[in-house]
Amino acid sequence: MSDDRGMTKLTHLDDTGQAHMVDVSHKADTARQAVAEGRISMCAEALSAIRAGSAKKGDVLAAARIAGIMAAKRTSELIPLCHPLMLSKISVDFAFETGGIRVTSQVRLTGQTGVEMEALTAVSVALLTIYDMAKSLDKAMVIGGIRLLEKTGGKSGDWRAAP
Repeated sequence: MSDDRGMTKLTHLDDTGQAHMVDVSHKADTARQAVAEGRISMCAEALSAIRAGSAKKGDVLAAARIAGIMAAKRTSELIPLCHPLMLSKISVDFAFETGGIRVTSQVRLTGQTGVEMEALTAVSVALLTIYDMAKSLDKAMVIGGIRLLEKTGGKSGDWRAAP
């Protein structure tokens, strides 16, 4: 969206420069999906304990999955100007990798706005939960690589991140 000077108009600012929630009431309901990922690296001891389910605080990945799902559902309470959404699917999955764990989230709905922020929030909170539950084993864990992998639906169409 551009203004009459050809400059890009920021959608979360009104004509006076004040922040506001974008009005999506004119948009049609369409099927929308977003997939996000992130990674946490850690020492071999922590990774082994999580894999074996022997961390002191319990089943790290089960807690992280629930935390990620809960976070996606509450994104509008955490990120200013996000719309509260009726999500139809939220998944949070884990893959053990050399030196760490990759977290992937998929979020879907049929609605008037996308779910990229919900997928990214799910990944972020799942990663933070892994850190919290395993910090007694490795305080030097590093969270990173949080990114949107793909989004489908809506006016802007489909998008995929470069590999």
